[in-house]
Amino acid sequence: MAKSISVKNKLFIRERAKHCCEYCKSPDSFSTELFSCEHILPRSKNGSNSIDNLAFACMGCNIFKSDKIQGIDPVSRAIFPLFNPRAMEWETHFMWNNNFQQIIGKTAIGRVTIETLRLNRQPLQNLRKALVAVGVHPPS
Repeated sequence: MAKSISVKNKLFIRERAKHCCEYCKSPDSFSTELFSCEHILPRSKNGSNSIDNLAFACMGCNIFKSDKIQGIDPVSRAIFPLFNPRAMEWETHFMWNNNFQQIIGKTAIGRVTIETLRLNRQPLQNLRKALVAVGVHPPS
């Protein structure tokens, strides 16, 4: 049985992520679902509970990612790895559209991650619209 993630490490991971999902950038304070420490390299693929293999993720991103580590780029149709928040900068692979409601992939890794994790699912766009209206989105 795999060792569980300590409370201390869970708090560290949440703080490191600035209380936002490291994939879709949704803030945990506006979610009706709990966020979790997601395994970047899934345990089913020999990933560990090391803080270097964990990302703070909303329920939707965690569920859609599941045990996936790669996907098909909708532009080139080639296989690329998913975004890794421990090894990559979000801004390198993603940007916001003009009204900050959709995430746009700047690279194949970004596009693969958007498609696989469904980073522009309608409830997220609705949340982003409301958060823009009250001045708390996009996150800094």
